[in-house]
Parts: sequence; C-alpha cells; structure tokens
Amino acid sequence: MRKTTRLHNVIKGVTGVLVASTIMFSVSTASAEDAKVGFVYVGPVGDHGWTYRHDLGRQAVEKETGAETTFVESVEEGADAERVIRKLASSGHNIIFTTSFGYMNPTLKVAKQFPNVKFEHATGYKQADNMATYSARFYEGRAVIGTIAGMMSKTGVVGYIASFPIPEVVRGINAFALAMQKVNPDAVVKVVWVNSWYDPGKEGDAAKALIDQGADMITQHTDSPAPLQVAEQRGVQGFGQASDMSAFAPTAQLTAIIDDWDPYYVSRVKAVMDGTWTSGDVWEGIDTGMVGFAPYGDAVPADVRAAADAVKQGIVDGSLHPFTGPITNQAGEQVIGEGETLDDGVLLSMDWYVQGVQGELGQ
Repeated sequence: MRKTTRLHNVIKGVTGVLVASTIMFSVSTASAEDAKVGFVYVGPVGDHGWTYRHDLGRQAVEKETGAETTFVESVEEGADAERVIRKLASSGHNIIFTTSFGYMNPTLKVAKQFPNVKFEHATGYKQADNMATYSARFYEGRAVIGTIAGMMSKTGVVGYIASFPIPEVVRGINAFALAMQKVNPDAVVKVVWVNSWYDPGKEGDAAKALIDQGADMITQHTDSPAPLQVAEQRGVQGFGQASDMSAFAPTAQLTAIIDDWDPYYVSRVKAVMDGTWTSGDVWEGIDTGMVGFAPYGDAVPADVRAAADAVKQGIVDGSLHPFTGPITNQAGEQVIGEGETLDDGVLLSMDWYVQGVQGELGQ
C-alpha cells in the first residue's frame, strides 16, 4: 500500500538534531509495491512557492507510480542537510531528490557513500554515476514577466527581491531587466537581497522598502507570497514566484512563473523502477512545460498579453533568446555584440549585473 511519510527537522543549538518518526523499511527492489522515494525541502510545504511546487511533484509520483514517498521539510543547507540525506539513504529509499542549491555538496558526499541509491539534485552542477542534476530555465520566465513590467510600469522602477547571489538568481535578475528595457529603455531594477529562500518577514519588509523607493511593481526570487501581499496592500502590482499566488494577491498579481516538476519526477521514478535510470543533467524551459505561467490577471491589457505571448512563442520556436546582444554590463562595458547570444556556459556562471540594475551584487 502506498504511504507518505513526513519527517520533521528540529534544530537545537549549534549542532542540530534530526528528530524523526520511526519507520520500518524493507526495500530490496524498486517495484511499484516496494519503491521508496525521498524528498528534501529547503522550506515548508506550505510556502505556496518553491517547496510547494516540488511537493506537488511528489504527490504526482505517488499517484502515477504507486511508490511510497517521504519528505523532510525546512532543512537548512549544510551539515543538517547531510544528516537528513544520509538518514533517507540508509533507510531503504531507492531515489532521493534534494531540492535546493545548497544541498549540492552534501548530496554528492552521501551519494559516494551509498552507490546503490540514486540521487538527484535540483539546480546544481555536480554529478556522479548515481547522482544526476536537474533545473529549469527560469530566466525564460523572467523574460516574459520583464516584458509585462516594461509595458505596464508607470514609474519605470521595479523592485526585485532576491535570495542569494548565485548564478541562477543573478541570471533571472538580468533576464528580467533586459526584457523590461526592450520595451522601456529607461527602466531600472532595484534589487534587495534578503539572504534567505524563505523568510516572509524579510521578504515583506524588502517589498515595503522598494515601494518606498518608487517601485510600482514587485517581483521576487524568494519563496513566500509575502511580497505580493505587500503589493496588494500598497496598491502596486507584481508577479508570483514558482506557483500561482493569486489567492494572496488577486488584484496585484499580473501572472506568475510556475515551476512544473511533476512530469520530471514521475519519469525519473519510473526509470528507477524499470532499471533505465542514468545520471546526467537536465535544464528545461518553456518549450517542455517545466517553466509555465499562471493566467493573466484582469489588469493585464490585451496588447501586453499579446507581447508576453510573443516572447513565450519566440523562446519556444528559437527565434528569441533572452540573452541576445547587444548586452552591456553594469559598468557600461559591452559583453556581447548585436545579434550574438550568450551561451549556456556564461549563463551558468553569471556573476555580474546588466546595465539598468541598481545596487551592488549581493548587497
């Protein structure tokens, strides 16, 4: 019988202690009846953003494969993650998905210790024979919402709430700014770094500060709906992150980027079950549906919808790339010329702002 197990991570003092319910495992094969799948989450399943969408993928695995799943929520990146991952690996799980960038090294370390267990790490770049990586081209979604912001912002100032200064987040900021400037060359993006994936208090305070600085739109690469809720309260507009957040901001949300992990998780678990799983790297976008969108809000005019749809279609058919030149960095230096496109290697290591992004990187 399929069963979901939920483990609770409780941190005490400096070291951290994993307190888990007692579970009996007896897995020897990866058949539908016996397969066990583990998920490690950086936030709570109720964050209504990043972790929420991963957990919907876990539920899809249960529904479509019959596998038993286990999840551990709110696991801090670092030593605590390593303990949680090892606990799952030593408890009969066939495949374990670790869903935050900071889990990369702990996942690799545990993978080397458990060669018969399959591991998958989200948004990282290190692989092993039994460890794969996967991510979505979120920057494609940023290009779409950046187009909307450029056409709809009255002040030409958009506030961007960022988590950590890693390439994934920097890439998204730049894609958003470039798309915005295509329709409004004078537009600027003000960034506030909160150094957290999920902290509603910090996220909300950042949104308030940005609105006070003249931003009439708010977007984010953090996981709670707090910034959109502030936008709703203050009468400005914004975009949901990772999932449809319109329930929290029915007037403010113009659309949302949706991370749809369901098909990927189902396919990878099935591959473990039928013995076809192999390591590798997946980086998919709008064309496969891994990057999707919530319906447009009522405030989005027809011409803006058409422009956003054109960006989506251009990305899908290859006629548009969000990082096509000319591109100038924040210091005024041309990075790439007219008609040229930044390759994946540059995108994956991006650690600089484009012109029009205000503030210092990471501050």
